[in-house]
Amino acid sequence: MTTDTDQILRRILGDVLGLRPGQADEFDGDTGLFGHLPELDSMAVAGLLTEMEDRLDILIEDDDIEGEMLETYGALLAFAEAKRTQS
Repeated sequence: MTTDTDQILRRILGDVLGLRPGQADEFDGDTGLFGHLPELDSMAVAGLLTEMEDRLDILIEDDDIEGEMLETYGALLAFAEAKRTQS
């Protein structure tokens, strides 16, 4: 089941990382992100988090950022959905 957060997050990843059209649509919960996608380097992480804040209307504190949340698409989606629930 695709949620609103899921659709927005896929668009964010595609836009920020400059992925080929439809590439983010192929991601599943186990798709590796940081360390697996060459486009997602340490510089891109800042842009990704900023876009997530803007488009998902959430606030990401420095304390919220952990390496595990960027390991897989499923982990990033779970993080985004939890932040939206808190808002």
